[in-house]
Amino acid sequence: MTRTATALTLSLTIILHAPLALAKTPVATGSGGAVATISEQASQSAMSILNKGGNAIDAAVAAAATLGVTDPFSCGIGGGGFMVIYLAKDKRVITIDHRETAPAAVTPAAFLENGKEIDFEKAVASGAAVGVPGTVRGWHEALERYGTMHFKQVLAPAIDVANKGFKVSGIFSQLTRENERKFQQFATTSALYLRDGKAVKPGTLLRNPDMAKAYREIAARGQRAFYEGPMARAIVDAVQRPPVAAGSSVRGGSMMLADLANYEARIRQPVVSTYRGYELYGMPLPSSGGVTVAEALNILEGYDLKAMPRANAEHLYLEASRLAFADRNAYLADPEYVDAPVAGLLSKQFAAQRRSQIDTKRAAMEVAAGDPYAFQQDPSIPLRPQARPQRALGKESAHTTHFTVSDKDGNVVSYTFTIESWGGSGIVVPGYGFLLNNEMTDFDFSGPRPNVPEAGKRPRSSMAPTIVLRNGKPAFTIGSPGGSTIITTVLQTIVNHVDFGMPMDAAINAPRLSQRNGALTSVEPGFAGSGQSKALEGFGHGWETPPEEIGAANAIVFNPDGTVTAVSEGRRHGVGSALVQKRAH
Repeated sequence: MTRTATALTLSLTIILHAPLALAKTPVATGSGGAVATISEQASQSAMSILNKGGNAIDAAVAAAATLGVTDPFSCGIGGGGFMVIYLAKDKRVITIDHRETAPAAVTPAAFLENGKEIDFEKAVASGAAVGVPGTVRGWHEALERYGTMHFKQVLAPAIDVANKGFKVSGIFSQLTRENERKFQQFATTSALYLRDGKAVKPGTLLRNPDMAKAYREIAARGQRAFYEGPMARAIVDAVQRPPVAAGSSVRGGSMMLADLANYEARIRQPVVSTYRGYELYGMPLPSSGGVTVAEALNILEGYDLKAMPRANAEHLYLEASRLAFADRNAYLADPEYVDAPVAGLLSKQFAAQRRSQIDTKRAAMEVAAGDPYAFQQDPSIPLRPQARPQRALGKESAHTTHFTVSDKDGNVVSYTFTIESWGGSGIVVPGYGFLLNNEMTDFDFSGPRPNVPEAGKRPRSSMAPTIVLRNGKPAFTIGSPGGSTIITTVLQTIVNHVDFGMPMDAAINAPRLSQRNGALTSVEPGFAGSGQSKALEGFGHGWETPPEEIGAANAIVFNPDGTVTAVSEGRRHGVGSALVQKRAH
């Protein structure tokens, strides 16, 4: 069934000659609260909540809601995510898993036709790609348990931005242009983000009154406004019968109202590891980020990286990442469906065994998974399953957002959330102005694998929001978007900062290398042919083409003198936005 554009309400007001965008500052040092995001409006929203007495959790929801307006192609209430929170009063870290789940009618054959995997791009742009969104439930849990404000207060800045509009940046216009074909398939999306079938131009003021309406309903009724009632019905209708443009046809999905009503976020214990005197708190399964970063750092801890020539140290970083990814791909998935050997993977003894397989002078091409079961202390997982054949790393979207917030009392939030691909499934929910995710395509399309689709299951993620303590106090936070390159971005930034002694802004701005157990390593534009690349080529490393920008990290550093430094990207994704409550003079 189709629904044509004539039956839709135009959700977009476009006004030319928009006001100039606020100037972004990617690094800021001072006292009180701090925030680092890729969006000036989102950073301002967080800061406004902090200035009104809200804590870091309140400010994080305000920033996230605003990012859903200004960066709707990477995040929003149509998706899900992972939040890591340091509670200063209790001196403990908790995590909120609000990853999307597979609808109850989903089976492992969801993306198979006649026994063969369907085309990936066709799978993305469909109702079948949409997982049950978890973001609003995650925000609810964060505010109810750890915040001081309610939805009405923290959503107000985002409602204002959605109503008044924001100036379309060059990156926003470019991302729209790259997704024109996907967006053209859906009448609601075309009406919102295209003009005569083409991307809106930089400098345009883009308003989204329908998203403001969605936020107002959540502000008035709380998370129930999203998971029950008219908005829930609109979501389910859009998934089952996507609002396609005339002449388009896409697969519908199986989501039901009960899937939304039954959605639950999970409060989970963080992955805890140590590295050179630091305590790292990361996201547990179903995100593979925390475990994989920790394993790679455990491997690297056996080397004195700072005493080595840089090329030797970077070679070891790439090889440690290769080994950790081999183990990630073999074992990690939703812990409610798979008994993953997490304790074994986090074992320092297992890391030593894996380290012994590294040739310090030569790059491996691809490596097999290790055997963490010999180091597994959990008696509930006593046996190693039958070895699985190695398979190429599946596609995983690089399009997500990460930001971080702290407050004057020392509470800290490191938060990564997403709608998966740029623009998610491409489906804008009629009347509510937000894009639905395509998170179901984060599952492996065929098995046997731990990460195949199953009813109620959460697809494996690479998101790695991280909070690092030293001597029991926050030292820094780090996280990034980038699909599976999230793990390597977080890992490399930690190595840059801790081992190489780089200030956090330099650690973030350094060229990124991402080795994920492939014959070639992902690099950024301008790296190939550099002195750094030639030195690593001497170890046998080679580079993927074409090169692409990797990640868009945000961090906060808690300085020894009691000040804080918020750090965002200095050049990637159009430069980030770092703010502190009181600037240092």
